[in-house]
Amino acid sequence: METSYRVIVAPGRTEKNYWSDLWHFRELFYILSWRDVKVRYKQTAIGVAWAVLRPLLTMVILTVVFGKVAGMKLESSAPYAIMVFAGLLPWQFFSSALTGASESLITNSNLLSKVYFPRLIVPASAIITSFVDFLISFVILVGLMAYYGYPPTWRVLVLPFFTLLAFLQAFGFGLYLATLNVKYRDFRYVIPFIVQVGMYVAPIGFSSSAIPDRWRPLYNANPVVAVIDGFRWSIIGQSWSASSSVYLTVSVVFTLSVLGYALHRFRAMEQTFADTI
Repeated sequence: METSYRVIVAPGRTEKNYWSDLWHFRELFYILSWRDVKVRYKQTAIGVAWAVLRPLLTMVILTVVFGKVAGMKLESSAPYAIMVFAGLLPWQFFSSALTGASESLITNSNLLSKVYFPRLIVPASAIITSFVDFLISFVILVGLMAYYGYPPTWRVLVLPFFTLLAFLQAFGFGLYLATLNVKYRDFRYVIPFIVQVGMYVAPIGFSSSAIPDRWRPLYNANPVVAVIDGFRWSIIGQSWSASSSVYLTVSVVFTLSVLGYALHRFRAMEQTFADTI
């Protein structure tokens, strides 16, 4: 017995069913995410071990440069290596997710031009790929804390909030840049430069307390700063002042605003992606 289907085309129906379509195509989301994880380390000599070596080697370099050569001091009793890694962890997740999401539509151009599915799945799957690396790197942080005999405190319970904030920041900025990248291919060359500069202006190899008070408002205009400071407060007990709470609130509001605008622009241009690419 054959089953018949009826397709209804009506004004506004696509917009109404868009979010339910995201759930309907959830298996495609899983497939794309797992594919990106496998492709990232395919045909490499040491495979997934790169997810461990990259942050570990970066941590060693920053610890030597800022801790030994520059003589940066900590305001807590935590080892300098843990302080650096606690800042490096959210930054690498943000930068990797931002880069992957911004290029996701271009790298999946063949898929976009052949079949229909909510295009939002593509940059979202790129974020998940970077999140897998984040979880692997977090295991390294646990190992460092065990090695130095530095146990976590109750503050670590707040860490999921700052992780979620980093996730939303990467998704919001990545989604908007992915939209721009489809129309203006120049962004493929601009984004790596932005990420490289961002690493030097973010408090990764140093503490935010090293920034003079007169530069703090400008410095905290970078929304990632609040995430990194939050990670360090949760992991090593870095001091948290009233101004830190203000900057965190501003970061949350700014992140949600960017995410909302990025979703709006993405949905407005989504139907033209296949033709533009």
